[in-house]
Amino acid sequence: MSDASIPTSIARDNDASFGDYFALLKPRVMSLVVFTAFVGLVAAPVAVHPVVGFCAVLFIAIGGGASGALNMWWDADIDRIMKRTQSRPIPAGKVEEPEAMNLGIALSALSVIMLGLATNLYAGAFLAFTIFFYVVIYTMWLKRATPQNIVIGGASGAFPPAIGWVAATGSLTLEPILMFALIFMWTPPHFWALALFMRNDYDDAKVPMLTVTHGRRTTRVHILVYTLLLAILAVGTGFTAVGGLIYLSVAVVLNILFVIGAIKIWRRDEDASERDNFKAERSFFRLSLLYLFLHFGAIMAEALLKPYGLGGW
Repeated sequence: MSDASIPTSIARDNDASFGDYFALLKPRVMSLVVFTAFVGLVAAPVAVHPVVGFCAVLFIAIGGGASGALNMWWDADIDRIMKRTQSRPIPAGKVEEPEAMNLGIALSALSVIMLGLATNLYAGAFLAFTIFFYVVIYTMWLKRATPQNIVIGGASGAFPPAIGWVAATGSLTLEPILMFALIFMWTPPHFWALALFMRNDYDDAKVPMLTVTHGRRTTRVHILVYTLLLAILAVGTGFTAVGGLIYLSVAVVLNILFVIGAIKIWRRDEDASERDNFKAERSFFRLSLLYLFLHFGAIMAEALLKPYGLGGW
């Protein structure tokens, strides 16, 4: 049968749309990159022209999207296996793997070069390192090699606020390191909670997530330990230059709730988990999304209110 005999409506259904290519950039992850990078930019003690600030956040977002496209290109084989990822553009047959790779490489180069030109070379180099870390260190190496994949690899998702700070100041100080550490320590309990009720996906794809290699009991202990360390870090950040009464109030309340959630997960046994459909894990995971947004929202509020003598200490 010739191509001409195929109905036009069917042919169009198989074509990739703009939405399919945009989905390659992992827009939900990109939204976190944009927000935390913007907070890092705003919290920096240097005034940035609005146009420069907009360009900085835009190119950091494009760099994050480029990382997502390259991640989907490399992980296409396991994305076809995992139920959670089977609807992504490549396993769904909407976008070819070479297209995703080329898009990721092109956007990576564009974002790094333009961020360097719009702000400073340090920020551009920092973004280049972040893309390399996520794509090569995490995606190509750690993800399939060690149960500590999300611990070490999580650093790539923690870099954006530091990049925003460097874009504004051209230097790295304690405050952006603390913002980096906040995301870095949040990432393992956030993803391990997800892995607890999505373990079969990682089993099927043979991804050595902690739940697969060491079991759910060990994962629950790890979630509790990291949550306790995160709570100390998060509350302690409230007494630094990016903190203040607003941030400290938010941090105390959120971390009490987060620790309580981690304790509930730690105290559960496997029979209870199966019977209750992992309600505690799902609740903790949802809270973890709100947790990071509100912490960085509080840091931004402190920074925006400082000129009026209301933010900071």
